[in-house]
Amino acid sequence: MIGKLTGTLLEKTPPQILLDCHGVGYEVDVPMSTFYHLPGCGQQVSLLTHFVVREDAQILYGFASAAEREAFRQLIKITGVGPRTALAILSGMSVQELAQAVTAQEAGRLVKVPGIGKKTAERLLLELKGKMGLDLGPVGAVAHSDELADIQQALLALGYNDKEAAAALKALPAGVGVSEGIKLALKALAK
Repeated sequence: MIGKLTGTLLEKTPPQILLDCHGVGYEVDVPMSTFYHLPGCGQQVSLLTHFVVREDAQILYGFASAAEREAFRQLIKITGVGPRTALAILSGMSVQELAQAVTAQEAGRLVKVPGIGKKTAERLLLELKGKMGLDLGPVGAVAHSDELADIQQALLALGYNDKEAAAALKALPAGVGVSEGIKLALKALAK
């Protein structure tokens, strides 16, 4: 029903913002990934939205990108995952990280998100497999190879976080082997 809002940002109270659109103030819940990229209060902002109507509430959820909104919509289709849980997932990891976790079937990455247990993570992976039709760019295409998945697992096991591991994977040359890839990734991370 309400697909996009453009207006003046009046208040920022995580995870909710107040957006003035021609005299009407809309309270919009946003994931932290969107919240961190918002301009200061008094500035113009444009958000894609998803409108949820329940028996006891009508809630607007806002997103900085179409990929975030699509991921949110895929998440809330899963039994046991409501809008709040979907917002928590998108606040805890980027859409690209979520798609990579689904592709690699890594429940451990989802369990790190507050409120997601092992069973929920496994259900998410099962139901999202093949449905995350998101544009992942070169990293998503690369993540399909077994070698890069192994390199990424090694980096995560060594204590690097998802963002550091993804950045190291981007720097690797195409067709690199596992042992050579780990060495190159560690050199890149040491800089």
